[in-house]
Amino acid sequence: TLVDMYAKFSLLTKAKQVFDELPERNVVSWNSLISGYVQNGLNHEALSYFEKMQDNKAINPNAITYVCMLKACGSIECLHIGEQIHDEIRKNGLLEKNSVLGTTLVNMYVKCDMLERAQDVFDSLCKRDVVSWSALIAGYAQHGHGEKALNCFSLMQEDGVSPDVVTFIVILKACGSVGDFGKGKQIHDEITARGLLKQNIVLGNALIDM
Repeated sequence: TLVDMYAKFSLLTKAKQVFDELPERNVVSWNSLISGYVQNGLNHEALSYFEKMQDNKAINPNAITYVCMLKACGSIECLHIGEQIHDEIRKNGLLEKNSVLGTTLVNMYVKCDMLERAQDVFDSLCKRDVVSWSALIAGYAQHGHGEKALNCFSLMQEDGVSPDVVTFIVILKACGSVGDFGKGKQIHDEITARGLLKQNIVLGNALIDM
């Protein structure tokens, strides 16, 4: 808990000092330090500690560890380690049990510009929520595949998943990139009907840009 507290205050030197002084370290203490590095953008340091954690054969990473490491891999586009972690997740059968892990894996492949892999992981998910749909849609929109983003958005609605602010922002970007004014106006009407413009200036900016 001390390690976690110092990490949340961005006092990583203190967090590491407490971690080093621990008489025993379990997966929770390792996760606290690793997630602290990731949350503060020190992704290479997080990867280094993940390797040290794996050197200790008595400690097995869990879903929280993998989520942190996939975020780090995505941030620095470290695909080869991300793929290794994907293999470990698959061997341990964790994707069937953890939707957050699946979404983070989709997001990692998106950030590494591996959209086919992101789609494959997404298709294999047992449960797809608005976060996982938005991650995939954002990937297509951000990498210039506006039509695919719009197609995913339609499939998401057919699947009965309601878009949130993040989804609307990325799909408006896709509408603008492919020049689909009709779809953009339709989304504008939905945003207005839900009263979202009063709550989010980024959404308003995305509409102006579209």
